[in-house]
Amino acid sequence: MMSKLIAQKEGVEYLLMGNEAISRGALEAGVSVACGYPGTPSSEIIESLCRVAKEGNLYVEWSANEKVSMEVAAAASFAGMRSLCTMKQNGVHVASDFLLHLAASGIRGGMILVFCEDPGALSSVNEVESRYFAPMIEIPLLEPANFQEAKDMTRWAFELSEEIKNIVMVRSVTRLSHGSGNVIFGKLPNTKRQAEFRCDGPILDPDTGLVFSAPVVYKHQLQQEKIKRAEEIFERSPFNTYEGPEKPGVLLITSSICYLYCREAISLLGVEDRVGVLKFGATWPLPPSFLKRHLSLTDKILMVEEVRPFLEERVKILAAGMAPEMGIKTFYGKETGHFPSVGELNPDLVVSALGKIMGINSYVGMPADYEKKAQALASTKTPQRDLTFCPGCPHRASFWLIHNALQMDGRRGFVCGDIGCYSMAILSPAGGFGVMKTLHSMGSGTGIAGGFGKFGQFGMEQPVLTVCGDSTFYHAVIPALINAVHHRANMILIVLDNGGTAMTGFQSHPGLTVNAMGEEAPAVDIARICEAIGVKVEIRDPFDLEETRETINRLLEDEEGVRVLILRQICGLSPEKKAAKRYEVRIDEALCLGENCGCNRLCTRIFRCPGINWDRQKKKARIDEVICAGCGVCSSICPAGAIKREEAA
Repeated sequence: MMSKLIAQKEGVEYLLMGNEAISRGALEAGVSVACGYPGTPSSEIIESLCRVAKEGNLYVEWSANEKVSMEVAAAASFAGMRSLCTMKQNGVHVASDFLLHLAASGIRGGMILVFCEDPGALSSVNEVESRYFAPMIEIPLLEPANFQEAKDMTRWAFELSEEIKNIVMVRSVTRLSHGSGNVIFGKLPNTKRQAEFRCDGPILDPDTGLVFSAPVVYKHQLQQEKIKRAEEIFERSPFNTYEGPEKPGVLLITSSICYLYCREAISLLGVEDRVGVLKFGATWPLPPSFLKRHLSLTDKILMVEEVRPFLEERVKILAAGMAPEMGIKTFYGKETGHFPSVGELNPDLVVSALGKIMGINSYVGMPADYEKKAQALASTKTPQRDLTFCPGCPHRASFWLIHNALQMDGRRGFVCGDIGCYSMAILSPAGGFGVMKTLHSMGSGTGIAGGFGKFGQFGMEQPVLTVCGDSTFYHAVIPALINAVHHRANMILIVLDNGGTAMTGFQSHPGLTVNAMGEEAPAVDIARICEAIGVKVEIRDPFDLEETRETINRLLEDEEGVRVLILRQICGLSPEKKAAKRYEVRIDEALCLGENCGCNRLCTRIFRCPGINWDRQKKKARIDEVICAGCGVCSSICPAGAIKREEAA
């Protein structure tokens, strides 16, 4: 069945997820190459393009990390094709080294960087802003405010990129990327570009010369000329709009999804005739004449954006220079406390801020005790569900083993970690048993452990372990591992190999035999990489508790350099498993002693797999046959032998 993303019906309206709208915009722009690294809320852009790669004659890949994805996309641009790379907010920081140079060298075919941010950290460990890279690196920034703009602005971004011969940043946020709305399709191009890298012309010719970021001063001057050209284009951008009365009492200045919050707030307060909305889609560089024209309409301006006051700061800077001509303005926003400086915004927050400025107290939104009542209702009507590893997750078994091995070792050893499903090992109730003691960016656990592993000369005797996922190993661990080996750090790296990028939806990585487009691909073996670096490697199954725990303790006793243990067991939710159970698990009620066992209900209070529940009436453990994944690990941890497992039919 053909995907609606490549439907040729121009002018037809479709319901699309925001990320799908971005993908459609890229297709309408004639994109040839798309690369990215999976990260919520950006993943669906590449996934959507993967599904139409063959029909659309695209090259699409999940790259090893965000920096590499940008480099591959840049190669396409240098060859005259249009390309995009996608990532979440953290990824821009990973790719920033190359981005800094690319902005200086410039591009040829249109190239855009779509980064999707997560205000409120709904699926992230932070809500860091990446918009600041645009002024820092001096490249244009666009922010679609609705689903139609997500498509149209993406298409326009390629045209802008080619006009100024530089990369363009396009920012989405979770509520846009993962929301859905109606989108009217434009025309798909019929022509495909021919890839050719011309490098035989004059050395500084942008179309036929060498592609490099030096000489620094000359290239920097060109870069600033490009951004000045973008500023001129933004003065007449169709994505910068004003709606409202000719002389508003208050002017709202906003961007991105907050534009919809502003419109709803104005409607709720019934102040359409008193409040105007200045919406910026082309966010940086801000067009000064366009801004001045609308700042002159009123003396009160409310800035509405999430998360940091990026737009607010830049508007104020320009307004300060314009003050001699248009007078002093009063600005409200995050700096004045009208909006929180963290988390998402919503229409009620805009209503509250706008109401305070206008002296309106008549709007009745959520009752003051709404949140308290909602929490009380939830506590009585819905069961409590803690953050936890999934049923059958190999990470629960892995951290159970690591915890027990460290306890038996007795030297106060600890684990350094990073981002992934296994980040929950920093929590005790989640099934990580509190073994992880540091948590930062992808691959940082290995780098930090390598540092700890050199502190023996200062009297440090604690064993140091680090964990990473298989996708993270390729993304960022290899350089840190090489560093640790070269400097003879005393540490153990445990690779939690669950067969895919599980946290973001099982996207492919270099360790698998298939690529993003479903084609056969050579797998790059983690063990062989480690051995080539000069590391001793062992491979175990975390579901084999006894052998694996003994292996960890033996590696703890060996204090010579870096040791690598690969714990290999496929994720219980992976498409390959398809909910197939290895074991049928049951409780022998005659053997289950419950509270009288002396184990402190080890299975339900401590191991805490969601597939095992406590039967309050029988006062015994029971297996939830619907939830249980059939891994059989729980049968190995019951001291009374009450949990039985049999090979599934």
